[in-house]
Amino acid sequence: MPHKFNAARRHKFEKTRYRITNWSDYNESLRLRGDITVWLSPEVEAAWRAERRRTRGGQPVYSDLAITVCLTLGMVYKQPLRQTEGFVRSLVKLMGLDIRVLNYSTFSRRGTGLTLSMKSRAEQDGPIHLVVDSTGLKIFGEGEWFQNKHKTKAKRKSWRKLHLGLDLVSGDIVCSDLTKDDVGDPTALPDLLHQVDADVTRFIADGAYDGDPTSSLLTARFGVGVEIIIPPPKTAVLSSDADGNPTLRDQRIAAIHLGGRMAWQVSSGYNQRSRGETQMGRWKIVIGPKLKARSFPNQKTETKIGTHILNKMTGLGRAKFEVVA
Repeated sequence: MPHKFNAARRHKFEKTRYRITNWSDYNESLRLRGDITVWLSPEVEAAWRAERRRTRGGQPVYSDLAITVCLTLGMVYKQPLRQTEGFVRSLVKLMGLDIRVLNYSTFSRRGTGLTLSMKSRAEQDGPIHLVVDSTGLKIFGEGEWFQNKHKTKAKRKSWRKLHLGLDLVSGDIVCSDLTKDDVGDPTALPDLLHQVDADVTRFIADGAYDGDPTSSLLTARFGVGVEIIIPPPKTAVLSSDADGNPTLRDQRIAAIHLGGRMAWQVSSGYNQRSRGETQMGRWKIVIGPKLKARSFPNQKTETKIGTHILNKMTGLGRAKFEVVA
């Protein structure tokens, strides 16, 4: 990894200290994340039942909003589907809402292919500074403790790959996707960019996205003015036309050869990619490192709901920092 190039001399670098400038507001937003009225309000009652459709077939009883609300509550409080049904039933009773709570089997059946509307950024000011990263979510396999205690042979654990796109300006996750473990990061990038409905002026990603296909895709999608910040490998060489017509990758390689990789990270803003890694850690703490759904379509719905949960928490309030030393 690029940040380890000077690991032997990192003790000489003075660590920057920060101070939160809006502590009272940020502290209150942390309290609101545990407020149950954030997740279920009386306005849900009007849209709880599904609208009657005019096509053939059985009529749905519950709307997609009802399914989303119940699945969201189950993910926030980390409950299985049966316990989620009981939780929503008691919550509806306490709030005095005149609605019928759906069965846990309906959660699983309607969760397949559930369409979730992403919040549009069309009316927001300013372009997006996009940071893309991926991580693994487990779906099968015993843990290390089980293997060490019972001296069992380690099985090949099954997992999915979660791809997230974070906007550095707003702090929201603007695109997300779940793929199988054999799908590479550059392969999943087109579907991620298709979800972005605003201009992207800066794109930051790790070395897995290095290559002409990624640069060509970003240029075709957002124009030649997009700033692409992807570190080339240490064995990268200049192209044959680097002297007369250098590419963006040639410019990055030349800058690293001239001032070093650490200096390039600071000057280019590549160090802000750490916020994408922080978002992955936040996902695994708040949502969890493991998927509960068994089928792949339901797993994709689960990750979409997890994205909405994190964006909802971000909308309650964010910490603002300033450098003090």
